[in-house]
Amino acid sequence: MDNPTQKFHLDFMGKRRLAFAFSVLLISASIVSLVTQKLNFGIDFTGGTLVEVGYRQAVELDQVRSVLAATEFSDAVVQYFGSAKDVLIRVAQVQGKNSADISDAIIAVLRQSDQPVEVRRVEFVGPQVGEDLKEDGGLAMIYALIMIFIYIAFRFQRLFSVGAIAALVHDVIITIGFFSIMQMDFDLTVLAALLAVIGYSLNDTIVVFDRIRENFRRVRKGAPVDIINASLNQTLSRTLMTSLTTLLVLTALFFLGGEVIRPFSAALIVGVIIGTYSSIYVASPVTLAMGISKQDLMPVEKEGAEKDRSP
Repeated sequence: MDNPTQKFHLDFMGKRRLAFAFSVLLISASIVSLVTQKLNFGIDFTGGTLVEVGYRQAVELDQVRSVLAATEFSDAVVQYFGSAKDVLIRVAQVQGKNSADISDAIIAVLRQSDQPVEVRRVEFVGPQVGEDLKEDGGLAMIYALIMIFIYIAFRFQRLFSVGAIAALVHDVIITIGFFSIMQMDFDLTVLAALLAVIGYSLNDTIVVFDRIRENFRRVRKGAPVDIINASLNQTLSRTLMTSLTTLLVLTALFFLGGEVIRPFSAALIVGVIIGTYSSIYVASPVTLAMGISKQDLMPVEKEGAEKDRSP
């Protein structure tokens, strides 16, 4: 089954049980965190007011928190927004007050300190809008998985579609679990990143499946496990190059892109790493466990074709 042009000769399928245990561990940790800690939903989903303020000099976050602690905004989330002079304050919905009243009250409190402060931005999301966004986002992900299942079932074969969906569900759960464990903001940009992760992981899986199907039809003799192993080795250089170049860009965005884009880039970094892993150690082993064989991938011969070939 070895190809003379094949650069790698790694026994991926020989480690599939170890990879299965590792995936179960990651998924279990993600589910436990989602049940106990839940997600730290951003203002897009929870509703509330976001106020961005700017100082002329660098300011300590503890100083800002101590000023707000003695007011009705004691539960406000305070964080830097790109630099030590820019501060982002997130406040939950306050009954009977609109965003203008809340921002004015926050500025009035902050101006009690010696440092001058100015309002840069005020955003408000109602609680009903947040609930609608959360529901629509979840439905969008479910519809995407259903359409992907149908596409792969027609594009390849039903057994392949099961492996691909297993890999996608694996990637989504672990990426969401990462945000729950790290308690990073989960907002609309992260949801968009999750949909991008689904697309990236699917593309990587399809490349592997294309080679597996090709080798099943080309190789006359060979066990399914050997054919899948060879296919993974043949596509490994392409997989690594794609993943590494993508990660270079995402890492630059994470460290240099500022606070706004950091959760988005973090979701993509985790998704690309897990997606690359799952295309090798989840999609392919699940397809193998489903009992894929050479007969499943041979083109169906039309009735009467045998007579047409006879002299």
